[in-house]
Amino acid sequence: MINMQSDLQLPEVYRQLSDEELDRRIQSAKAILGSDLVILGHHYQRDDVIQYADFRGDSLKLSQIGARERDAKVIIFCGVHFMAETADTLAADEQIIILPDLQAGCSMADMADIEDVEEAWDLLVEEFGETIIPVTYVNSTAAIKAFVGRHGGTTCTSSNAKEVLTWAFKQKKRILFLPDQHLGRNTAFGQLNIPLEQMVIWSPHTAKLEAVKGDLHDVRMILWKGHCSVHQKFTTTHIEQVRKRDPEIKVLVHPECSFEVVQRSDFNGSTDYIIKKIEAAPAGSKWAIGTEVNLVGRLAKEHPDKHIELLSTTMCPCLTMNRIDRPHLLWALESVVEGNPVNQIEVDPEIIYWSKMALDRMFQAGK
Repeated sequence: MINMQSDLQLPEVYRQLSDEELDRRIQSAKAILGSDLVILGHHYQRDDVIQYADFRGDSLKLSQIGARERDAKVIIFCGVHFMAETADTLAADEQIIILPDLQAGCSMADMADIEDVEEAWDLLVEEFGETIIPVTYVNSTAAIKAFVGRHGGTTCTSSNAKEVLTWAFKQKKRILFLPDQHLGRNTAFGQLNIPLEQMVIWSPHTAKLEAVKGDLHDVRMILWKGHCSVHQKFTTTHIEQVRKRDPEIKVLVHPECSFEVVQRSDFNGSTDYIIKKIEAAPAGSKWAIGTEVNLVGRLAKEHPDKHIELLSTTMCPCLTMNRIDRPHLLWALESVVEGNPVNQIEVDPEIIYWSKMALDRMFQAGK
């Protein structure tokens, strides 16, 4: 389905370069490639890499930007594999997408394997009939997006989940939401007033429904048993601790956090929402933010007039995102300069067709 030259590994010589040499050669390669190159940097990317990005943003926004940059023959995506897949899905045929380290994956996306999803769909249709429409978070593989597209469904982001779910419920009685159960639950309950009793969890490990609280006839949300490994680590204890230490602090979290954490927070929203919330906050305000540590640290640096801290003091960064480092970025750049690009992401044309179908439905639903 996806051509990824997984046998290629970073040449050791790149590991031995000094910070100064890495910076010099990265800047040199960028200058040589000029307008033929665009570097995209996800908000969760480490600071020493995102400094080279031409554009920063979340996964879908960056993929859209890459597709608009028609002069760019090469798009280097400093993110994770599903993001590079989406970029290739939206890019022009002549553009190539490179992921500097092919090991930069996403544990959430990996929790929805296409074979498991196809098996689940057959079993769920057997149980509920033709009353289900699939919706997948954009943090999913191209194969899952294509599956959703083939079955009349759509994608969503954490910013437009409410609008997309509203559209989906107009199509069918029930939604199969992939792959993050928390975004699905928090959106359905917090923004659409769907009670928890009308939600169940599908476990791909047991191929069974879990957390069934009432009559299956009343079920409206079927939540895939997946989660973000970073956001799930935030707990209500963390909230209690920061509020006990400072009653004035406001807790701001991402909806990939657990239901209990979102309910106890002062505000919750997408990465873009979090950034704009901090930008608009008054000087002197205090914030404990429950999202990826690189973004929180960057917000603290960019807004020194506000007190900004991570909700938990023991959180680590997104480990797979952080696999993209300067040696890998330089290797990717110099391979393009040499005319032999490494780590190119190529999605199968049929997968692209159905993925675009799912994405197009999302754009229409969000209007």
